[in-house]
Amino acid sequence: MLTNAPTLETERLILRGPLVGDAEAVIAFLCDEQRAKGFGHCTNRSDAWRWFALSVGHWHIHGYGYFTVVDKATGAPAGIVGIWNPEGWPEPELGWVVFDGAEGKGIAYEAAQRALTWAYDDMGFTTMTSQIVPSNARSIALAKRMGAHHERTYDNVHMGEEMVFRHLGAEAFKAEAVA
Repeated sequence: MLTNAPTLETERLILRGPLVGDAEAVIAFLCDEQRAKGFGHCTNRSDAWRWFALSVGHWHIHGYGYFTVVDKATGAPAGIVGIWNPEGWPEPELGWVVFDGAEGKGIAYEAAQRALTWAYDDMGFTTMTSQIVPSNARSIALAKRMGAHHERTYDNVHMGEEMVFRHLGAEAFKAEAVA
């Protein structure tokens, strides 16, 4: 059975399933070596397009995946966030990226918090990780801001060395959100 992504909202953002029209923003991100080096840079457009198609298929295989993050004020895609668990991953992870021009606005934090709430409340996950390459200082800072702690390092089949950050478990996350 095919799974359609739900639509989630925050005060400033809409998180929705990927649409064909989102491909250009994702491809531009993936083909930008500097911006995508901690996520999985693609050296050519056709590989980036394949990654976008893989992301759509991920929803249908797992029932979860990357949401497109849309800025309500502009209607433009601002990034992607969601749960990622392709073959070779040690466990599902919460991942995020923001597109060029969306950094420094709290978009990644706001979107990641909403996606983690969805993972726990609606999908029944009880724990979640984020896997981050050691050179990605901004993502490490965001994981820590969300309450995650460095648990271990492992060798990712695609990215090489990655640090696994363990987020607060579902109950602790919910308790902190209420506080």
